[in-house]
Amino acid sequence: MILETQRLILRQLTVKDTDALLPVLGDAEAMVYYPHPFSRDEVGQFISKQIMRYAKTGHGLWAMLLKTTGELIGDCGLALQDVKGRKEIEAGYHLRRDHWHNGYATEAARACIRYGFDKLHAKQVICMIRPENRPSRRVAERNGMAAGKLVFWHDFNHLIYSISREQWFVAFQKEREAEKSRKEGADGDVSVFLDSV
Repeated sequence: MILETQRLILRQLTVKDTDALLPVLGDAEAMVYYPHPFSRDEVGQFISKQIMRYAKTGHGLWAMLLKTTGELIGDCGLALQDVKGRKEIEAGYHLRRDHWHNGYATEAARACIRYGFDKLHAKQVICMIRPENRPSRRVAERNGMAAGKLVFWHDFNHLIYSISREQWFVAFQKEREAEKSRKEGADGDVSVFLDSV
């Protein structure tokens, strides 16, 4: 397990997840902002790419599981991207369509962005989102990100959504304080909760 939220578990993807991830990445409606839905072979290639990322950078897109059932419903994580000659840490997410409108993408992405700051010590985290992709833009905005430059990337125009480390800690300080209080109430020791900022 990499991350745990109130309702979700994020763990590394394995080749055994191919069939479970196919309804996510192979869904034409869910993948409308990609060149095409993925075939089963392409889902396998996608997973292999994440496994290579884990080995090279220690992170990538992770399997998103429901805590209650252990069912894989999507992926979410952090990927090192080259954007106009700059290395950026991007938060990415894909969610199976029958789980849309439940806040899972926002919840998972928020945990991943926080991981980027707390564990990877990123100065900023970005999301590359096509302008017409309103659902993904809303996820980014709910996580405190703001749209910046429009860039041509991977054959399409993308808005660069971003949030800096400082902006993140200001925006979510109350959430962190509430979690700290819960942690102190549970075991009186918050040393495992926060890295120094």
